[in-house]
Amino acid sequence: MVNSLFIRRRNKVWLQPAGGGSAELPLKYVSALLRNIESLGFTFSKALIDLVSTLTVEELEAFYITLIGDLKQIVGAHVEYKPMYPDFPRQVMEATEAELYVNAVLHYLGDLTGNRIIPFYNKEKREPLQDQVKLRVIDVGTTEEFHAIFTQLLLSKTSISETDKADVEWFIRSYLQNAVVPLLPAVIPHKESAAFAVARILEYTTVESSFARAYVQTATDVLRVAVAMSRGDVSLSGNTRFRNFARRERRLLLELLENGSPIIEDMLRYKEVWIRLGERLHPFEFRNKFPASAEAFDIIRNNKPYRTFNSQVEEALHARNAEAAVQLLQRRPGELARRLDHLLRIAQHPQTVIDAFQASVASVSAPVLWQVLTHFTYRNTDRSLRVFFPKGDVGKAQAIPYALAALDTDVCEAVCKVCKAQLIARYSKLPALGKVYLDEGLRDFTVPFSLRSASKALKTISRGSRLALPEGNTIRFFIWWRDGNSRTDIDLSAVGLDDNHVLREQITYYNLRTLGGGHSGDITSAPDGASEFIDIDIEKFREFGMRYVLMSVNSYTHQPFCDLPECFAGFMVREFAESGELYEPRTVENKIDITSNTKVCIPLMIDLEERAVIWTDLALTHAPALNNVAGTSATISILSQAMTSLVKTSLYDLFAVHAEARGEQVFEKDEADVIFGVHEGLTPFDTEKILSEYL
Repeated sequence: MVNSLFIRRRNKVWLQPAGGGSAELPLKYVSALLRNIESLGFTFSKALIDLVSTLTVEELEAFYITLIGDLKQIVGAHVEYKPMYPDFPRQVMEATEAELYVNAVLHYLGDLTGNRIIPFYNKEKREPLQDQVKLRVIDVGTTEEFHAIFTQLLLSKTSISETDKADVEWFIRSYLQNAVVPLLPAVIPHKESAAFAVARILEYTTVESSFARAYVQTATDVLRVAVAMSRGDVSLSGNTRFRNFARRERRLLLELLENGSPIIEDMLRYKEVWIRLGERLHPFEFRNKFPASAEAFDIIRNNKPYRTFNSQVEEALHARNAEAAVQLLQRRPGELARRLDHLLRIAQHPQTVIDAFQASVASVSAPVLWQVLTHFTYRNTDRSLRVFFPKGDVGKAQAIPYALAALDTDVCEAVCKVCKAQLIARYSKLPALGKVYLDEGLRDFTVPFSLRSASKALKTISRGSRLALPEGNTIRFFIWWRDGNSRTDIDLSAVGLDDNHVLREQITYYNLRTLGGGHSGDITSAPDGASEFIDIDIEKFREFGMRYVLMSVNSYTHQPFCDLPECFAGFMVREFAESGELYEPRTVENKIDITSNTKVCIPLMIDLEERAVIWTDLALTHAPALNNVAGTSATISILSQAMTSLVKTSLYDLFAVHAEARGEQVFEKDEADVIFGVHEGLTPFDTEKILSEYL
């Protein structure tokens, strides 16, 4: 598991020869290993080749068996791909319409009769892959680098994904007893991560529970810990069924609550959840020891009057009394920053609002400062939509008309000046960077302010980021899934839209070929696993006015993806589409595990004109029926507009401020001490390092 996690996170392995590294392994063994992993798109660095060469044959075999399994899992080569038309795309492109129709009807009849019918076609031998593939280099890692994964995940200043949490849990569960505690950072910046870590440490170790006091300061912190102990949603967006807590656990939670601040104010924010939790904590049993907690539960249970801070703020805003609202919000600088736009719109004297913000800006977190800075930088830009990603366990995008009244340009610039000055002051206290090179390509990558609903992927990046397509005219989408408790039909579709985001064409189960592209055939059940492919001919799509292609994965039989044993999707770019196997792991550009509690997933869009992948990673709770053109044009159009018009902070912006605060920007890589780049130095894929050390 160590190397499984290390390869996935850092493209590194930890290897210690049992014989002390004195063996002389015949070169043929190392050569065979390298050839095998090259077929999956990987190779070794010289340092790793040298280290592997010191293994015994037995050690090499054990290392190889684990390694090859891990690499296959990463790129999706651990399963067998059997599309309906095994020599896709040729068989689909050459078949008559009647042949395709009859094959589909016979297959669908199998759903009614229980006799699954797949048309028989010979699989012809394909010529070797002609595409030139850039291999991913696996290097030697150290114990310190491996431990840094755990620490950096907990130092993230934004929410982390379910995959991240699983890795944090592995560290806590796998390190004997309390060995993981020294790896804990003194401060865990994000409340959700802190609650999750505290709950898992309480579950898996015997460390003295008093450690939790350092990470739990408010009533909401306590609630998150209780939710995490019950395996619930620590974002508090979903419902949690609280488990029964042992007496010592109840005492700990109530002790933390007693020492938290504020208590009643925080508890009223999640009143119904606290009432349900109180049924498990029995706070009145400990009323003498924890009187403040007992009083708070009495107020929320019996609906006793209590005027909250938020109610006072809302009263002031409703009365358009910006001065009163600002006076209140200065006590909570983060809230002041989030409500800044509203305050500036209703204030008679906007400068007083800006002055109040400047007076409290030192207490605002860096992620919020960046979001405020970006918002006001583009505040008066002409846009048709505002896009939101509500907090929760899936990427539920919402797009609404952009109807904010314009603000004076000087006001927006003043806010930006306050934010940037504070960020520079904050970053200037960090170690000097020296000469810094910034890759212009970083402008296409967004800062991952929230990874809460990010899917596990070969390359994890933030929504709205753009990745350049490699050379090749054919984009090949793929999915693979296995049935859950009943027949499961997952459909893969490609939706073509023009420059105005109007739906023009689809490749899907009822339209297997169009504009030089095609679908490998609709398979409607997968007891042993099933796969579908779609090829997009970029040139022909462009000739017919297509600008964007949206990839859609739809659960036609309405099972949520999280109920399936396995479901994943991805894409390749092929220059010679007929060469190599239909699924060539070394050509996989990205693979995403689809595990959300939803029935539709939009992993990505392709901007054909810019030859760029727009990473969307959207999980939709309500299917917009993307597999049927009629009646869905408006939904698809809005989704396309929303994802191509996102206004988010770029990694270039982030690193440029660091360069200004603690370095000197240079324009030649050879002169740089530090490189921020797309492919070298600190890259957009070094997510943990960015979120823990640069945000």
